[in-house]
Amino acid sequence: MNTRKERISVIIPALNEQDSIGLVIMDIPKSLVDEIIVVDNGSIDNTAAVAEHAGARVVKESHRGYGAACLKGTASVSNSDIIVFLDGDYSDYPEEMEQLIKPIMQGKADLVIGSRTLGSSGKKVLLPQAYWGNKLATWLIYLLHKHRYTDLGPFRAIRFSSLQKLNMQDKNFGWTVEMQIKAVRNRLVIMEIPVKYRQRIGASKITGTVLGTIKAGAKIIYTILSYR
Repeated sequence: MNTRKERISVIIPALNEQDSIGLVIMDIPKSLVDEIIVVDNGSIDNTAAVAEHAGARVVKESHRGYGAACLKGTASVSNSDIIVFLDGDYSDYPEEMEQLIKPIMQGKADLVIGSRTLGSSGKKVLLPQAYWGNKLATWLIYLLHKHRYTDLGPFRAIRFSSLQKLNMQDKNFGWTVEMQIKAVRNRLVIMEIPVKYRQRIGASKITGTVLGTIKAGAKIIYTILSYR
């Protein structure tokens, strides 16, 4: 348990991440957080058991989709002040979490996004389709919503009261971009900080396949246009 006045919850959506989820949980700085919630999004491997053994609380979300898992995790938090979203594939560096939550704790930001493209390793590790997809998406957000982002990175922290104001709805690929657009529309104080990034463990469910890339890209662009 942390000794600060803010309660911090970590939400990790996970689908068949048994080889990585334990490493992710192990690297989370436990002194900073009050609870770790792993949302098992219909895994057919031992993801849930590994996560529980590593010390996380596991909740189930049978409806497949990244956004659905994040919504379930959000609904499952216990009295939190700050929510951190983190992928379960070990591509992010959980030990950098303090950099994301610090501006919120200091009252300098409502939403802090870990930018892989501002970091030293992100450009080298991101698959080309992910890198250029991010470029297109952030350019469209700037064009239509007048805020300059550099990434749609999943590693992010947000004040819980601010997250509730956003009334998040998307249940799949549009979750991150919905949050970023609604943050602009609701005039949240937004900050991006550079984070490290590495090759994920296992194959990507989205950018690892042509069909997944097309579906994700189409949904992200649709979401950006729909909130114009």
